[in-house]
Amino acid sequence: MQDQSKRVVVDLEAQTLTLYQGDRALAVYPVSTGKNGAGELNGSGCTPRGLHRVRLRIGEGQPECTVFRGRRPTGEIYGPELAAAQPDRDWILTRLLWLTGCEPGLNRGGCVDTLRRYIYIHGCPDTEPMGVPRSHGCIRMRNRDLIALFDAVPNGTLVDIRGGGAEIQGDDSLQGLADA
Repeated sequence: MQDQSKRVVVDLEAQTLTLYQGDRALAVYPVSTGKNGAGELNGSGCTPRGLHRVRLRIGEGQPECTVFRGRRPTGEIYGPELAAAQPDRDWILTRLLWLTGCEPGLNRGGCVDTLRRYIYIHGCPDTEPMGVPRSHGCIRMRNRDLIALFDAVPNGTLVDIRGGGAEIQGDDSLQGLADA
């Protein structure tokens, strides 16, 4: 019997996120990943690679363009006035899929821990370009695309972040310390 569970693949080079059910692609979305490229170290501003899972889904039922700070809705809805008042802010909007790494020493534990780096799949202003790496390490999506993805994936969904060129540099001293 073929596995029919849903999974997500993020391609850092193509700047796309694909939702699969089994081997069938259900949807392909443009994204924007880390402007500093691919990397796993805390503070790098890079998007971590490897196998991850959706640890927590945040924002269910919130209006499109809800502003989040510290993973909590602020009560604001993003619009031109907020954009003008805070032009350099890295907006986290609509929903968050908080990721946790599955590979100890690569993206889980110590200085490479995706969860502790607060890496999300999240919405951003529709004026932000997709297909161009511009985030601080998160995976940005269009708000409507994110709502569709959010509604399709439960906690625990596998997220495979691929590409980015250089060899993956993990923390070998942490191998085996975290549960998969």
